[in-house]
Amino acid sequence: MFDFYEEYIFMKILLLGIAKTKVKYLMQAEEDYLNRLKHYTKLEYNMLPGLKKVGALSPSEMMKAEGDILLKQIQPDDLVVLLDEHGTGFSSKEFAAYLEQKQNQSFRRIVFVIGGAFGFSSDVKARANKLMSLSKMTFSHQMIRFIFLEQLYRAFTIIRNEPYHNE
Repeated sequence: MFDFYEEYIFMKILLLGIAKTKVKYLMQAEEDYLNRLKHYTKLEYNMLPGLKKVGALSPSEMMKAEGDILLKQIQPDDLVVLLDEHGTGFSSKEFAAYLEQKQNQSFRRIVFVIGGAFGFSSDVKARANKLMSLSKMTFSHQMIRFIFLEQLYRAFTIIRNEPYHNE
């Protein structure tokens, strides 16, 4: 017998980025939230290998090369949300409502993308459906992964009216 939420949460989520997490305690935190999220959604976590020999590349060349790698992972019918400091900020409840709204609009997959150190190329920005900010502050890309996974987990607990989020 299927759980109501297994049937209700039909949208797949892909968290996409460049370079793997190398800090052990952040890796453990990511793994913890990835395990928690298994109960709420089909989440694919795909951190692609970073570029090699980047010393000779300018920031714009790096953004372009990373953008080309990222765009190969995105399907034409994906809803693409870039995690970008210049994007729209959400409270946790607003983010939960946004996710629920996108589920109700029948998107098959929503792709949240974490850019490289210099941000996103113009090609990636052109493909995006939305830019979303997690904070006005700047965090390392390794930290953003954990922070986003925690907020994603929080959003699903809000949607299911579970006691994780306090207000």
